[in-house]
Amino acid sequence: MTDAFEEPARRYAPIRDYAAVGDGHGSALVSRSGSVDWCCLQRFDADPIFCRLLDADRGGFFSIDPALPFTADRSYLDGTNILQTTFSTPVGAASVTDFMPVGRRPRVAAHDYVHLNAPNWLVRIVDGRRGKVDLRIRYRPSIDFARRRPALRQGEAHIEADSGACLYHDGITFDVEGDLASAIVEVGAGERLVLVVTPQQSRQQSPVEAVPRLLEITTAYWQEWIAYCRYEGPYGDAVRRSALALKLLAFAPTGAIAAAPTTSLPEEIGGVRNWDYRYCWLRDATFTLYALAAVGYGGEARKFSAFLPWVCSATHPELQVMYGIGGEAELVEQTLDHLDGYEGSRPVRTGNGAYDQSQIDIFGEVLDWALLYRALAGRFDRREAKMLAALADFVADHWEEPDHGLWEVRGPPQGFVHGKMMSWVALDRAIRLFGSRPSWEKERGRIVDVVKEHGIDPSDGHLLQFYGASGTDAALLLAPMVAFPIEGATLEATVAAVERELRHGDFVYRYDSDDGLVGEEGAFLICSFWLVDALLQIGKDREANELFERLLDRANDVGLYAEEIDPTTGDFLGNFPQAFTHLALISAAVNLDLYTRRGLSAIVGSHADRARDTIGATLGWRGIWAAFKATKRLGRIISSRASILPPDLCG
Repeated sequence: MTDAFEEPARRYAPIRDYAAVGDGHGSALVSRSGSVDWCCLQRFDADPIFCRLLDADRGGFFSIDPALPFTADRSYLDGTNILQTTFSTPVGAASVTDFMPVGRRPRVAAHDYVHLNAPNWLVRIVDGRRGKVDLRIRYRPSIDFARRRPALRQGEAHIEADSGACLYHDGITFDVEGDLASAIVEVGAGERLVLVVTPQQSRQQSPVEAVPRLLEITTAYWQEWIAYCRYEGPYGDAVRRSALALKLLAFAPTGAIAAAPTTSLPEEIGGVRNWDYRYCWLRDATFTLYALAAVGYGGEARKFSAFLPWVCSATHPELQVMYGIGGEAELVEQTLDHLDGYEGSRPVRTGNGAYDQSQIDIFGEVLDWALLYRALAGRFDRREAKMLAALADFVADHWEEPDHGLWEVRGPPQGFVHGKMMSWVALDRAIRLFGSRPSWEKERGRIVDVVKEHGIDPSDGHLLQFYGASGTDAALLLAPMVAFPIEGATLEATVAAVERELRHGDFVYRYDSDDGLVGEEGAFLICSFWLVDALLQIGKDREANELFERLLDRANDVGLYAEEIDPTTGDFLGNFPQAFTHLALISAAVNLDLYTRRGLSAIVGSHADRARDTIGATLGWRGIWAAFKATKRLGRIISSRASILPPDLCG
């Protein structure tokens, strides 16, 4: 429980103080004090309807908080992405339930939770719990990232804006002045208020009337979906919350998983390292498939695995670092100079200039995904197989060229060792998928020789960040997880170098070298989870378990992680919530469980090799579906019809 008025009011809430809600299309961030400061309806990368997160003065918001000093306590409703915040004051208490309605489409197969639908609304329900509470309600939408202030018009039970957005309510008396609608409402015990934000004015019944039914459907949807989680290890709460966070970020129309639902949350407060993460990164591919399949979500894994070759085919044999969630290839970066940025962190950006960088590691990540996909009984048609083979040919011809590396540095291209390592992965997986070809065999061998000659520090034998570098790179912790053939002594030396050069307490920085940008950044949380896996690989299971459990304590109060963390203060940095961090958490939890039950041999080799142990007797899509059915016998599944969204409420 946190007193919102213990310290002087901040213009920007800490990133850690936000929780996310969403509907598989768009999302919203709600602060601990009850303000929706970021919301994109219909698409994660849409023009935000609220963006105070990026400018405290200009950005739109939708806040509900007590008029008196209060404490706030919040959590997600059990097994859902429905947030409930309870405000307590000296004279009473009230709760606010925030969610974006979602349900399965009508006329789809039972237990098909991939084909979801949503009306693209944001719903806020206020319930009086004790005594009486005066609540302040303030609503100010944004247009075009707050370039223009909307004109609000008050109707009988709604407020509409010239942007098309509409706020529906159940009889609240608002004062409307320009672009701000405000009200103070007394809520007594047992009383309820309902407010609904829609992207445009409803032509049918008031959305308020549908809310009770939508709350039931949305609750059933999330609880049914999470009941299919097959993870039975000791970290169930964290794994299930991470799975729910990933589902929140999966764009239902295509299966793409957004790296995060936000743009320009800074890697350094006041700094320039502010990027748009509302896109799908190819390098997440294998981690996504492995994590989803390992905990039982075959439907999501299949749909993401359909998205991946589709977008790759649009640009192959060249591959992009990232694509839009709708498959868009052009993600031109722009700066929004009219916005102040979070805590004055400028510039605010949309689009991402890294989309057209040269990064050779991507090819290895895609072909590693392909081998895992086949290990899980996936199949490629002739066109897809030809495309994948062409990617290996491209790597054989270009792996020696310098590139910008996994971390998308904005300095000059270098011979990044991780990129060479993943080039080896690309050729190795192609050989395993399609059989040996002379150029693949030859270059696969040459890569290992060149890395040993130019990519290892001669003083103590650890892998270097790039040829001629003086330091290492946290991405090299992935070497054993992709089965790159280095000696045990090299791996141990690399882990030691990462801990010596980049580790600060429980946290790990990406690298310590010039990347072409000014300023600093926080420690990357994903790197700490990679260290857990690497420690297991060198037999330090006790240290791995202890680190993992401490990392679990670094989530915020509702179990979410940002991209980065300040090792000194524990403050979150970067975009939030971050899919890659939650993917790494699931992977580390699964590997820790495998190591405990089966020993080191269970986590050695490629993702495809480990899948045989991870999926176990349920290997393959048929096995995953069998596992889904098995959950019924555990009595965990609610009536499958409870989560169906009626046709009149479908988006």
